[in-house]
Amino acid sequence: MADPIAEAVAKHPPAQSVVYSYGTAGFRTKANVLDSVMARCGLVAALRSRALKGKWIGIMITASHNPPEDNGVKLVEPLGNMLTVWSTLLLYPCCDVRMRTRTNRYTQEEWEVLATEMANKSSPEEVSKHYRAIADKFHIDLQTPARVVIARDTRASGARLLSCVLNGLKGASAEAKDFGFLTTPQLHYMVRCLNTEGTADAYGAPTEKGYYEKLGEAFKRALHGKKPSGSLTVDCANGVGGPKLTELIKYLPPKGEGLEIFVVNDDVIKPESLNVECGADFVKTNQRAPPSSKAGSNDRCCSLDGDADRVIYYFKDSKNMFHLLDGDRIATLAASFLGDLVRQSGLSDSLTLGVVQTAYANGAATNYVVQNLKLKVDCTPTGVKYLHHAAEKMDIGVYFEANGHGTVIFSIDTLETIAKYEPRSPAQKEALDILRACVDLINQAVGDALSDMLLVEVILAHKNWGLQEWLSTYDDLPNRLLKVKVTDRRIFETTDAERRLVKPKGVQDDIDTIVKKVRQGRSFARASGTEDAVRVYAEAASRAEADDLAQKVYKIIETAGTVGVA
Repeated sequence: MADPIAEAVAKHPPAQSVVYSYGTAGFRTKANVLDSVMARCGLVAALRSRALKGKWIGIMITASHNPPEDNGVKLVEPLGNMLTVWSTLLLYPCCDVRMRTRTNRYTQEEWEVLATEMANKSSPEEVSKHYRAIADKFHIDLQTPARVVIARDTRASGARLLSCVLNGLKGASAEAKDFGFLTTPQLHYMVRCLNTEGTADAYGAPTEKGYYEKLGEAFKRALHGKKPSGSLTVDCANGVGGPKLTELIKYLPPKGEGLEIFVVNDDVIKPESLNVECGADFVKTNQRAPPSSKAGSNDRCCSLDGDADRVIYYFKDSKNMFHLLDGDRIATLAASFLGDLVRQSGLSDSLTLGVVQTAYANGAATNYVVQNLKLKVDCTPTGVKYLHHAAEKMDIGVYFEANGHGTVIFSIDTLETIAKYEPRSPAQKEALDILRACVDLINQAVGDALSDMLLVEVILAHKNWGLQEWLSTYDDLPNRLLKVKVTDRRIFETTDAERRLVKPKGVQDDIDTIVKKVRQGRSFARASGTEDAVRVYAEAASRAEADDLAQKVYKIIETAGTVGVA
């Protein structure tokens, strides 16, 4: 009798001598070696859906800020978040996960391991055997319907890799819903909407139009009569965010009444231009505007990344000096504004707010949150899944990586409190109305560049601030981020939320010695989760000292990576 699993996998043999690993953003590498992984991810997604009694699981085909020749794939959970621990899902009755069975106790790490093992099986027969072994081990009924929703960014390899995913899903007898081209946050939104449709916790209409309508309507309510000043130039990294932002603009207040947006770097006809000398990662890493930027002095600008889940702001002042307002700045701006709304609504006795950062957060931003905003700060390893999980433990958790990827999470109890609260004055009612609108404007499933951008514009409008006023809230310590190409990033192991290296032995001691000689010096190195490279971050009291510190740590890592001492 034919084996449909083995037959599906046999169509996409694995590349020779390639070891795959499910990292912080799923599988991500050169697109020409991903065919087998895509088919097998279809199998894993089908198993995951069956384990959840047929809930929709998402598959996003993207490599985000990576070069055009790369691609990747990641799985999305029923509530639109990345692979997470089950304790989160147990909060949601709409997902039928209140039952505390063995099936419902899978952890993030177990499913990542399962996906990695599946990707590295050498033959179709081994893949089929492993597929059934997973089902047996975790008591997954293979007759339960499996449902998977898929989308992709604009990379040239996307169509081919989509066909691989579809073959895997067909072999697993899973229902597939292909949304075509979407931003990564839109795919996450679709998954959450599909799984909450028809419930008291319905997140929205599971269509692209439903996404635009929700953000557009919430943006109008959150502005509450305020009008953003000036215009906003948005660099879309020549990625999928360009056409999606152009469509979203149709649902925002018209020119003259709302925000005037100029869309640039939106060429999706030439996939080879994706992320090339533009986009959030380029701006953040190079600390300068894209060469194609035509913005003038003090013009408000922001850049998205290739799949539109990151956003960072920046401007040039009258002296042509570049100023960056990154994820740290967005986090502090959002935390300050939402904290004010909570107090003005009369909810400060009921709700607390906190901020989650990674080691990449500027030390000045951390001090501002603790000393000026008087809020709690948690630090996690790099990777949105870690920040998201930490933020879920708070009433209101604001999390952003410095690269501009982040969002705000409102707990279930917090949402109920905000929804049911009766204001005691007109001022409380106004603040409460704006807070409720912000809840709808924020994409709580995952960091969303378009949603975050609109939130920033709402806050600036209410504060009557330009970017210079926003920048003046605190002074960043000068910093530098470098990328060291290495042969094997796995030899670099960290501890203390990735702020210290434990391997290769002795490397951290060398870094510590250099840092001690620098005023307000801080530096760390961590292996990239998406490519064979090590990221080096350094900050100091002056730009020259930060640059010099970064270069010296770069040399230490380069030597260690070349020698390969474990």
